[in-house]
Amino acid sequence: QVQLVESGGGLVQPGGSLRLSCAASGFTTSRYAMSWSRQAPGKERELVATIGTNLGITNYADSVKGRFTISRDDDKNMVYLQMYSLKPEDTAVYYCKSPNYWGQGTQVTVSS
Repeated sequence: QVQLVESGGGLVQPGGSLRLSCAASGFTTSRYAMSWSRQAPGKERELVATIGTNLGITNYADSVKGRFTISRDDDKNMVYLQMYSLKPEDTAVYYCKSPNYWGQGTQVTVSS
């Protein structure tokens, strides 16, 4: 059974940092590109970052480029999203995604 379980969300002040984790089970992450998306209230889901296999090539939405870093540890079947310089507009539910599955999401709230 495939599962993606996100963790690490929470409340943080503007300018702060958070690290999201995604624990994958039921498949081998090394075989797939993985990604993080987010959905803010009243908005469509937005692709935030992707990381490929092998060379681990990364891509980011313009809105997070330079502030977020996606990484993977295939030995642990984990994917991470390190977020720096958080802004109120980063507030959303963040989802980990493999090509065919989504996690349940973790809430990130950026507020003073």
